[in-house]
Amino acid sequence: MISGKQILWGTLGWAFGGPIGGILGVIFAGSGDQSSYKSIKQSQAGDFMVSLLVLFAKVMKADGKLLKSELDYVKSFLKRNLSSKQSSVFIKMFQEILKQDYSVAEVCGQIQKSMDHPSRLELLHVLFGLSASDGEIHPQEVKVINTISGYLNISKKDYESIKAIFIKDMDSAYKILEIESSATDSEIKKAYRKMAVKYHPDKVAHLGKEIQKTAEEKFKALSDAYREIKKKRNIQ
Repeated sequence: MISGKQILWGTLGWAFGGPIGGILGVIFAGSGDQSSYKSIKQSQAGDFMVSLLVLFAKVMKADGKLLKSELDYVKSFLKRNLSSKQSSVFIKMFQEILKQDYSVAEVCGQIQKSMDHPSRLELLHVLFGLSASDGEIHPQEVKVINTISGYLNISKKDYESIKAIFIKDMDSAYKILEIESSATDSEIKKAYRKMAVKYHPDKVAHLGKEIQKTAEEKFKALSDAYREIKKKRNIQ
């Protein structure tokens, strides 16, 4: 029978080493599951999920409070994206990650080197979803997500685009499309086509169907922003 720890190690590729591997090593110090890890197929989805949990913890602690709504969001996210046995293991692991102190710069450095751009954009999207889960996005959480974005080598425009999905103002629709409100109709259409390629859920197909479904939320926000602008400008 495969143990819970074997399930964890079996889902990891590059995240098994570096700073993230160090965090997990503290949790599972003294375990003999490294050999089990080597014998089980690795998964990019596992690397994504572990990276996300490590960053989740930093965002959750940003305002000095650990809210039940945020923890429930993490649990719900894991249960949607993993099997029952896997989600149970990852939830317990996350509770231990919350107890640790580690360098977000070092963790993000490992992620940036090992994860492709569409996956890093999806990380950012889910982090904002966590921040918004209690109905209020705390300024300190935004500050931490902004810092994470920089360490992940995500451009300011990409950051502002995803942020605008969750924090609305008069120009949110334009920010999501990464254009100015003064853009011409032709520029708006061109921007939408470009963003539709960047945000297409197929870009994260390698992370599994469930993460792909999460990416569809980002793609829908893009389409909604485009429709809003077209309606305001009466663009056909």
